Amino acid sequence: MKREKIFLAGASGSMGFEAFKNLWEKRDTYDIVLLQRPSKKNKKLFKKYERKCGIKSITGNGIVEGKGLKIVWGDATNYDDVLEACNGIDWCLCTMAFISPAADHNPNMAKAVNTTAIQYIVKAIESQSNGVKHINFIYIGTVAETGDRLQSIHMGRVGDPLKPSIFDFYAVTKINGERAVLESNIKHWVSLRQTFIMTTDNMLDPIMFHQPIDSFMENNTARDAGRGLINCLDIPDNSDFWRRVYNMAGGPVCRCKYYDLLNKSMEINGLGSIEAITERNWFALRNFHMQYFEDSHILNEYIHNWGDSMEDYYEMLVKSSPWYLKLIAKLCKKFPKIQKKVQEATYKRMKELASTKNGTLHWYENKNNMRISAFYKDYETYESIPDWGVDMPQMKPEPESLRLDHGYDESKKKIELDDLQRAAEFRGGKCLSIEWDGDIYTTLKWKCAFNHEFEAKPYTVIKAGHWCPKCLPPPWNYDKIAKKNPFFAQIWYPNHDKAENNFYSEDCYMDILD
Repeated sequence: MKREKIFLAGASGSMGFEAFKNLWEKRDTYDIVLLQRPSKKNKKLFKKYERKCGIKSITGNGIVEGKGLKIVWGDATNYDDVLEACNGIDWCLCTMAFISPAADHNPNMAKAVNTTAIQYIVKAIESQSNGVKHINFIYIGTVAETGDRLQSIHMGRVGDPLKPSIFDFYAVTKINGERAVLESNIKHWVSLRQTFIMTTDNMLDPIMFHQPIDSFMENNTARDAGRGLINCLDIPDNSDFWRRVYNMAGGPVCRCKYYDLLNKSMEINGLGSIEAITERNWFALRNFHMQYFEDSHILNEYIHNWGDSMEDYYEMLVKSSPWYLKLIAKLCKKFPKIQKKVQEATYKRMKELASTKNGTLHWYENKNNMRISAFYKDYETYESIPDWGVDMPQMKPEPESLRLDHGYDESKKKIELDDLQRAAEFRGGKCLSIEWDGDIYTTLKWKCAFNHEFEAKPYTVIKAGHWCPKCLPPPWNYDKIAKKNPFFAQIWYPNHDKAENNFYSEDCYMDILD
């Protein structure tokens, strides 16, 4: 029996490497193909696997192969390299992404990796003999596609509006990558919108202050994410799993509030709480992402990806901490004076982070009007933020969440043309096609509220939350869109005033560059 060949894109990332390790254990069943940049880090990471397969390591670009492992040392933004990786494959598992905060500083690279490279994979699959029917494509999307979902709308589901946060080029380029998959001719695809993967790496970056403290989060661990991805290989071609978008997260046991996550992390490190080492107004009030998921259980029913809990993650944090940090944490917990000194040093470090160009304190002190309006609304709102413990947002008990309207009768077993017409009108536009064969994967014509005409499959629009590609940022013009698009207004006005009238240009990211 012929061994199936699996192309794993992005195998050096947090999710990708966990997936690779799971796939490596199945190498008696599968041949593995990787496409990796020839960086020092990547060469070192895969050297032992090359050695186990009898492969002599090379420097720079090139193709190495042996005993069921093939590595294309190249660049996913080069179509020839992508085509080489896709030749003869049965599956493509794509965890590849250029993520924030790096993407915040380099939107062009984010577009190249998160959009263009995905378009190349689709093209390469479609170029294979019978590729559109034979090759299965698992694309990893992101929770960032839906932007901030703060209180009153903090429980989300697939089909809700897409709203990449202002300045979030990572989310924008991932939306375009996902759209390329959904609109392709491939018959066996899925998009798994991955939530925040909790790693044990030191992630100190000013981006930590971009997230509001009252964000509701349903997270995931890297090992659950990687294991779940490889479990997709067990899904048969005739399953109803295919040609759908899913929210991928750890379920109720992985839910928390950002405030609680920060405090628990500080407690583990002996620092007491986040209040001791930060100021409350360093944390933004809106314009990031994360949410709870009403529907993450649906994916779990197929691939059984739920496993770790928040407590499991905290145990990982403790175990992964280097000995010297464990010692400092122990001393802090035993001796208050030592803890105070460590807190003072940590506060200084945190203030330095918040004071960088991409830090919230820098925006306020240097009158960065764009960033203040996006993340705080205005200077008056920023200045009215009280100290810790005063007028804290409701996080316990959990406030009630509103379920968003998708603009058509979702209880109907069979979607009809008038359902599509109502959904389009709810988005401020029209379904221009006057005939439809009833297949939600048949391409139709649409028009948005701003008279942009475009083509899209009904599934892409009413089931996956996509709409007009010409209105997708950049630039960000959400205040204007919300006035004409009731579907979008549902996720905009819970934390924006109707009187706001902000516009963020395509080059808005340049304010944080050195």
